[in-house]
Amino acid sequence: MHDLLLVALVSLWCAVAVGVLGAWTLWLLRRNSLVVMMMALCVITAIEIAFTFAALAFTGLFSVRGTSAVLLACIPATAVSVVLCLLLGRRVLHGSRDLARATRIMGEDGKFAAPEQSGAAELAVLTEELAATSAALTASREQERVLEASRRQLVAWVSHDLRTPLAGLRAMTEALQDGMARDQDRYLRLILQETQRLDHLVGDLFDLSRIQSNSLTLSLTPVSLPDLISDAVAATEGQARDRGVRLVPGGIERVEVRADVRQLTRVLVNLLNNAVRHTPRGGAVTVSAHAAEDRAVLAVSDACGGIPVEDLNKVFEPGWRGSAARPSGDAGGGLGLAIVRGIVEAHHGAVSVHNVEGGCRFAVSLPTAARTG
Repeated sequence: MHDLLLVALVSLWCAVAVGVLGAWTLWLLRRNSLVVMMMALCVITAIEIAFTFAALAFTGLFSVRGTSAVLLACIPATAVSVVLCLLLGRRVLHGSRDLARATRIMGEDGKFAAPEQSGAAELAVLTEELAATSAALTASREQERVLEASRRQLVAWVSHDLRTPLAGLRAMTEALQDGMARDQDRYLRLILQETQRLDHLVGDLFDLSRIQSNSLTLSLTPVSLPDLISDAVAATEGQARDRGVRLVPGGIERVEVRADVRQLTRVLVNLLNNAVRHTPRGGAVTVSAHAAEDRAVLAVSDACGGIPVEDLNKVFEPGWRGSAARPSGDAGGGLGLAIVRGIVEAHHGAVSVHNVEGGCRFAVSLPTAARTG
């Protein structure tokens, strides 16, 4: 028993000594190829075995003849281990180079083509991660391209919307200044109208910038949707009457949400104004509200004739109006629906649009007051 304990202690001492030396060696080789490090590890293991048996022979715990046999047996075993490490390392090295080449190509054109054989399981996992990253980058680039195109279109449209009233204001001001305006009151009314149009457009741009920069501040209070609808309809009734459009209730349940009254009223007014503008004379705009599980749904339906399917996902983009033809009498800048989406999402809600018979339906889904409370 005493001899076995002594053998264990000698073996432990030898393993620690050679292990420290091996760790130092591997640290020196840390910048070399993985193949070299694997081969060095095999040699270190063989040295540890040989050193242990030599120490046992020196202490008399093992015969010299037996030690010589073990040392001779270590030579071919070490050689085979080194060869196997070389083969395995070459495979890992080839997989690593193929993966590096595919990654380099991804950096050049943004597309990642996974190598046919990625080698070890760790490289396979890394390949999958790179493929997922490449897909995410591709989607991000596409979204950036769409946003950039939308931004350029918005800048062009807003420039047009600013230039038109400014040109009219300048012409009317010069006419008044030169005494060319016979009906001065009419000119003053037109100047006021164009000024209000500019103020509305600038206000929309400012609000949209606050929404996109996540700096929109909400003052949340319990809001009854029937009361909200009543106020929004009253604010839109004059415009609807002038255009010969009827505002019709389509089933309004008493649902309560926790929201910013002013901002949510603006959402509904924007939707109603948009519906009234696109509904032909004699048509009707329907407003409804109902509860769906733990959500409150506020909907506005119009009689615009529907939106092309390919344009349904563009409706809430800034500056989109559905047509290249810009109606001169339209006071908006194509920002109303983008503002609607931003305000609704700030309330942790969602807004959607889909075609219905004779028109389209905008639906705003918000958490009920009971859920948010």
